Amino acid sequence: MATETDTHGETAGHAADAVQGAADTAHGAADAAHGAADAAHGAAESVGMPQLDFSTFPNQIFWLVVTLVVIYLILTKVALPRIASVLSERQGTITNDIAAAEELKLKALEAEDAYNQALADARAEAHKIVAEAKADIQADLDVAIGKADAEIAAKAAESEAAIGEIRAGALDSVRTVAKDVAKDVIAAMGGKADAKTVNAAVTAQMKG
Repeated sequence: MATETDTHGETAGHAADAVQGAADTAHGAADAAHGAADAAHGAAESVGMPQLDFSTFPNQIFWLVVTLVVIYLILTKVALPRIASVLSERQGTITNDIAAAEELKLKALEAEDAYNQALADARAEAHKIVAEAKADIQADLDVAIGKADAEIAAKAAESEAAIGEIRAGALDSVRTVAKDVAKDVIAAMGGKADAKTVNAAVTAQMKG
């Protein structure tokens, strides 16, 4: 019994020693971890910005390449096709607008040519109408002038005839008066008036 008790006591002592050793080991590991954390914190403080840590460059380069590839894919598959589509549509709109403007310009030039032609035709027609009107007016004027000249000539002839008749009548009256006066004068002077002689003398004085 005493031997058994001693064996149990030794076993219990060894177990206690093992537990104590494990506890010491755990404590040492905790101290080591704490020291590593302190070392890491000190290293981080000594490096400064993580981007400047050379140990992280490969990781940073990898993610940079991945990011660039993703951006490239987004641009080539999504953004650039949309931009190209918008530019193509805008270019088509601009081309259509330019074509429409050219067509309108041609129509405007055609309209201007038609207007100028119509204006020239209207002017020519107006000149023609004016010339025809002048010709008609001149013809009517010539007819009227000819008729007036004929009437004036007829009136002048009538006037000349009337004047001739008046002149002849006046001469006859003057001759008669002159003969009567001559007879009266001769009779008053106590002479005898010869009608033939008086007529001859009066006629000679009127002619002379």
